[in-house]
Amino acid sequence: MVLVEFAMFPTDKGASVSQYVSQIIDIIDKSGIEYQLTPMGTIVEGEWDDVMGLISKCFKHLEPLADRIYSTIKVDYRKTSDMRMKAKVNKIQSILDREIKHS
Repeated sequence: MVLVEFAMFPTDKGASVSQYVSQIIDIIDKSGIEYQLTPMGTIVEGEWDDVMGLISKCFKHLEPLADRIYSTIKVDYRKTSDMRMKAKVNKIQSILDREIKHS
């Protein structure tokens, strides 16, 4: 399984690209792949081919709409684990909760 955080948007459409980002989020949502939207990108979790195929689909959607597209992609692969998107956050929260109880 991979956790991937990525952002993708056209850079030739002015200061606000929300309408393009919302189109990308719609593609992600319809894919059925687990995701979490953040202010700086979107985190998706799934099998390598599914996630990379989704990113490619997002790019192919934007390609005819823009002359220039910016994207960042961060990948975390772990062979033996799944559902890490929520588990990683829950782990940190439990550590913080224990520290608060002991202070």
